[in-house]
Amino acid sequence: MARVAADVAPIPRGDDDGPIFHEPWEAQAFAMTLALYEQGLFTWPEWAAALSAAIKQAQTAGDCDDGTTYYQHWLSAIEQLASDRGIASGQALAERRDAWDRAAHATPHGQPILLANDPLR
Repeated sequence: MARVAADVAPIPRGDDDGPIFHEPWEAQAFAMTLALYEQGLFTWPEWAAALSAAIKQAQTAGDCDDGTTYYQHWLSAIEQLASDRGIASGQALAERRDAWDRAAHATPHGQPILLANDPLR
């Protein structure tokens, strides 16, 4: 994975050379990518192209490009590949993002954000 991503954007690494995840969802995005690859949703070259496109699109839109949005680009790439492969429609992905956003706003501070907290669920 690191070899593939290195051409596009290097994976942030710690002193132990392991990936740095600042939030649990970043590790989950990383794990989802590996799981989807192992299931054959995409090849490494397809992943590299999707991640590169997501980063370029974000940079064109004014992304701060300081590394803090790196895994957001991973999510964008995963969503695009899932949509392209017919796994999930753009509308279904948007609805799920909205549900998580509502759940986050409805969750008391300090508590885990759960999709069950979506008031429209």
